[in-house]
Amino acid sequence: AVVLCAYLEMEGIDLRDRSVIELGAGTGLLGIVVTLLAQGSCYCLMGTKEPAGVRALYSMCCARVTITDRAAALEFLESNVQANLPPELRPRAVVKELTWGKDLDNFPPGAFDFVLGADIVYLEETFVELLQTLEHLCSERTVILLSCRIRYERDLKFLKMLRERFSVSEVHYDSSKDVHIYKAQRGSRKDDF
Repeated sequence: AVVLCAYLEMEGIDLRDRSVIELGAGTGLLGIVVTLLAQGSCYCLMGTKEPAGVRALYSMCCARVTITDRAAALEFLESNVQANLPPELRPRAVVKELTWGKDLDNFPPGAFDFVLGADIVYLEETFVELLQTLEHLCSERTVILLSCRIRYERDLKFLKMLRERFSVSEVHYDSSKDVHIYKAQRGSRKDDF
């Protein structure tokens, strides 16, 4: 998660007014950082007595971040979001249950601009459900960013499965942490952020 957070900041990826979902959030670090990064210059307006129009501009330019995990992780995840986001940004980050391949009706198909995942590729028995979830959440314009270590042959198997459904490229490698970041999009699109 730390490598993907640093990558988003380093690349200056504009997340303002975007719909972002994090899969398998765990502690919520990535979703929390995305919420903070996405508020950009809007944050400097907070704490002032701004007119209603400025408040409306603020609420429009910040990302809408959905931070997901299985039911067992939600209480801890919610407490981390509450503890680490300023009160005015908390409404921009929603914690929601998502078990891959099972809770998809609770999420509009293709509704997200970015789908993020950090260290979620490691259990081979979840690969089919993860791919099903990615397909459901993504439209033609959606950018998927996954950070992971390639520990075993099965991790390469997941990348092969992903490449059968999405256009995939490695966009960053952190040699000090041995973490790869892959970008995926439907079809042959390779749009810039």
